[in-house]
Amino acid sequence: MADTLRGLTLFSDASNGLFLAAPRRTGKTTFLRNDLLPTLEAQGVEVVYVDLWSDQQRDPAQLIQAAIQEAMAPYRTAIEKMAARWGISKVGLGQWVQFDANPTEDGAASLPEALRLLIEAGGKPVALVIDEAQQAVTTEAGNTLMAALKSARDQLNTPDHIQLMLVMSGSDRDKLLRLVNSHAAPFYGSQIQQMPLLGKDFIEHIADLIERQQPAQAPVDTEMLLQAFTAYGFRPQLFMEALGQAMSPLATDGDRFEQRLLSLAQARQRDVEQDMASDYLGLDPLQQAVLWRMLEMGEGFRPYNAESRAFYRRITGKPISAQQAQRALESLRERTPPLAWKSSRGEYAVEDATMTKWFRALVDEGRWPPGDDE
Repeated sequence: MADTLRGLTLFSDASNGLFLAAPRRTGKTTFLRNDLLPTLEAQGVEVVYVDLWSDQQRDPAQLIQAAIQEAMAPYRTAIEKMAARWGISKVGLGQWVQFDANPTEDGAASLPEALRLLIEAGGKPVALVIDEAQQAVTTEAGNTLMAALKSARDQLNTPDHIQLMLVMSGSDRDKLLRLVNSHAAPFYGSQIQQMPLLGKDFIEHIADLIERQQPAQAPVDTEMLLQAFTAYGFRPQLFMEALGQAMSPLATDGDRFEQRLLSLAQARQRDVEQDMASDYLGLDPLQQAVLWRMLEMGEGFRPYNAESRAFYRRITGKPISAQQAQRALESLRERTPPLAWKSSRGEYAVEDATMTKWFRALVDEGRWPPGDDE
């Protein structure tokens, strides 16, 4: 990935931006911070990392700007001299370097200028890594900043000289698509890559650790461990916590630890599914119809078109206006936790991608919609 970002790999578009999607808690951020970022740094790249979920009270644009300003601070003297030559006077005031995605004041740096200052002062290319990047499109300022990043990439890079690398990761592919999937999207035309999940190799590694530390447990049933890992949604932290419980010396039943682990995983899976069914059944008929349509259509969800309103009417048994559908959508967003997500351009998606997986499984099994016995 580091080589593709630096433009060293043929037939790859990653030098124009690497967009990575992976479900929550499957190791995406761990991979970025512990593997990709150190590799880039070892190759002489200045890495700027920001997690847009780190402070959900602040506008995503502010978080990205703050991360860039923090990266610029070690090069303060050199940047101040260059800024003076470039006619940028908003240095040393407030947040030190004042810049905006679309500056309106004389003396403030544009985002491309700020990144050029960082690149030239540090004497090395910059990789801007934005985790949970889909959050940027939930505000107008975030959308504007993303468009400015695209402009900065185009200004700073040539096919044989990559100075600005962009990595955008997200825990929901449908939401991350809002950065690339329409002419109005800031990175229109780029492709989302699905990060591979940990699987059999990871389980075999865990089994090897167990057998070396506790020889009495050998041979470990790796197939049963893999079933449990799958039931935990390929989430290593949840799996390892349950593994600790299953292998506890306080466990008093006579089962092997693999069977205890699988039982824990299956019980948790049932609990998650029951919680989602309870959330759905707790909605009023129109809210259920809107959420059903959103789950069914995914990226193609259009809440107010004729087809959607005909669907709402078929489910609720009465005509539904656009205003009524909008109120239902807003009520889904205002729930705790929210069931719907909205971009600044008025696009909607299911908040938790796990619910989409649950919906599709029930549809495939012929059990949708859920009943009170779910």
